[in-house]
Amino acid sequence: MEYEFSVVMGLVDFIPVILFAISMVLMQRDLYNKMPKYAFACFAAGTINILIAGFVKALWKTLYAAGICDFQVLNTLFLPTQSLGFLLAGLGIILMLTNRKKAALAVAAPPVFSGSMVFIAMMVLGLGAICACLGILAAKLKKKGLIVVFVLCFIVYMGMGYLGSRDNSTAAANWLEQGVNTLGQILLLIGVGGLHKAGLRDYKL
Repeated sequence: MEYEFSVVMGLVDFIPVILFAISMVLMQRDLYNKMPKYAFACFAAGTINILIAGFVKALWKTLYAAGICDFQVLNTLFLPTQSLGFLLAGLGIILMLTNRKKAALAVAAPPVFSGSMVFIAMMVLGLGAICACLGILAAKLKKKGLIVVFVLCFIVYMGMGYLGSRDNSTAAANWLEQGVNTLGQILLLIGVGGLHKAGLRDYKL
């Protein structure tokens, strides 16, 4: 399959990766003293997976557009790596709020599946958990406006997932997907930044 990528498009694809990295650094700093070690391990491993997935996808697109190579394995790794990342990150933040160890066993040795539906389900569950838990934290901090931000963030992420499941070989489809992705990362950063400013780091659950 031929893709209508440009070098600029590939470089722009790194922007949401950077925005997500900023959000996760803030979250890890604010939640570190609230998470049991096993919960933080899940959360940190998940966010690292997500960052790696976004980076390799943008790198593949840039290399392809520059005519250097079509390193398809980078594109193939994107969905399973990102999906597992969201699931682990979502589990970590749930464990923080519930302070339960049993749920961690569910992903201690994840089975290998074929097909994309399992990965999509993992992504939806992980995203839902992250946005829901962040919304709960916003409610605890009496920042109701941030709850709306996290709801919108989840909706935009779902829209990005829908676009990603369609034909994205054309330039128009890729620019649309990148625009939606960037919007989702901006909303996440606004929400996470709002929690940080509201004193999440010093808040006792």
